Amino acid sequence: MIPNILSIAGSDPSGGAGVQADIKAISANGGYAMAALTALTAQNTQGVRAVDLVRPEMVAAQIAAIREDIRIDAVKIGMLGTAELISAVAEAIKGLSVPVVLDPVMVAKGGDRLLAAEAVTALREVMLPRATVITPNLPEAADLLGCAVAQSRSEMRDQARGLRVMGARAVYLKGGHLGGEASPDLLLDGSGETWIEGLRLPTANTHGTGCTLSSALATQLVRAPTLITAARAARAYTHRAICAADGLSVGHGHGPLDHFFAARG
Repeated sequence: MIPNILSIAGSDPSGGAGVQADIKAISANGGYAMAALTALTAQNTQGVRAVDLVRPEMVAAQIAAIREDIRIDAVKIGMLGTAELISAVAEAIKGLSVPVVLDPVMVAKGGDRLLAAEAVTALREVMLPRATVITPNLPEAADLLGCAVAQSRSEMRDQARGLRVMGARAVYLKGGHLGGEASPDLLLDGSGETWIEGLRLPTANTHGTGCTLSSALATQLVRAPTLITAARAARAYTHRAICAADGLSVGHGHGPLDHFFAARG
């Protein structure tokens, strides 16, 4: 069975992040990609120029139309923007008994804030408890917890535990912002912790890495036998897409990943 994966996220017209990256990652991992848009952005590899949020009612209508007609096997949630959008999406997916991967998109690669500060509380209280897995990077985890960014594995562990206390059933905490050559990720759920090791890659082509990982994970959660297996597969796919990214020539800033590296040999 080819799983049907629904991405609920914003659009990136440059194709590297957001819904465009989600569709590529879902497809490359063997899923059928669907998308409900939450925002239109004017951005490229160098930054975000403008954001136009979709009305919460329209976001809910997109999700309802899909639910009425198409089986949904997993959901990936990305950029939501406001507390109203968060509440609308939470209500729209109510009753879906499928894996939900939440990528708490707060700040774009160039530093532009994509989630209103007052909406962070809604993300904590409304969306975290609905997530099967939450996939923050270290600054996002600190933002959710209201603390300093983790500087060590020990602090990563403490912050992952803090996010579980908030209601997330499992936390995939990305360690790419740690200093040094290593780039370890931490998977924490009720059964314990698993470190997924990796080396930092010397490339600026990392635009959409978080979107890619979370979409790959949502797809693999349907296909893989366990959460750990799915997480390792999603991390391995994302790593290879970053490794292949230098073969692309897209923009003059943080370039995108090569989602279809396997198709190109």
